[in-house]
Amino acid sequence: MTDGRWTTVADRVHARRYGELDLTVGLVVGDRRCLVIDTRGDVVQGAELAAAVREITALPWTVVYTHAHFDHCFGTTPFLPCDVWAHEGCAAELARSGESARQKRIAKYRAEGKPGIAAALEDTVITPPNRVLRADAELDLGGRSVRLVHPGLAHTDHDVVVHVPDVGVVFAGDTVEHGPHGWTAESFSSDTHITRWPGALDAILALAPRVVVPGHGEPVDVAFVTKHRDGLVRLIGLKNAIAAGEITHSDALAHSPYPQEVSRAVLA
Repeated sequence: MTDGRWTTVADRVHARRYGELDLTVGLVVGDRRCLVIDTRGDVVQGAELAAAVREITALPWTVVYTHAHFDHCFGTTPFLPCDVWAHEGCAAELARSGESARQKRIAKYRAEGKPGIAAALEDTVITPPNRVLRADAELDLGGRSVRLVHPGLAHTDHDVVVHVPDVGVVFAGDTVEHGPHGWTAESFSSDTHITRWPGALDAILALAPRVVVPGHGEPVDVAFVTKHRDGLVRLIGLKNAIAAGEITHSDALAHSPYPQEVSRAVLA
């Protein structure tokens, strides 16, 4: 994995992947403005990303959060002042639990022996969105329109995907993740909507993308998204069978198309 290097996925559309959490962020450049998709996890990481964007374009920027998890939206301060877009549920989540999430991550990074990241998070001020959407919104970057779409309940209740229709690219945030086996155990958290997630993936597929940029990992194609949509449907079926008493938990693990650590995260 190359840390912090731009990959051009289409004309003036770029992804940047990092070693820390295998995070992938994005940049879409128009004629008059650019759009930064997620800002990383703290003020130092955000400053690195802002400088990296300036390596590509000097145009004024707008920021969009794909969701409220810290690694995607705590690095915004170096981009200010600017419009910051997110789903209305993201704004509510940051107001409700953003500070507690910051404190938990500080403690976690200190326990993991990463004092530099912990200190950066201590210096981080969470930036709430100042522009919110409920279903979708269209942004004019100058000669290029970009759609912000809420695909439905999935990784969170407020996921936003970014559709660049002129080049067939979708930045999917964590509605799509590209781990060693597609999903990872970390894909599924307490605010995940397992049974609704396949519908969100269908909404992404309905956009007919050529390239899908996940929130973690390398860009993927429609075949990848379809395969892991079907895999998630299979896991949901196994989970329902356990609940109905039709199969044991051990048998469900044995029949899962994914490794046990991924399967356990869904079937628990």
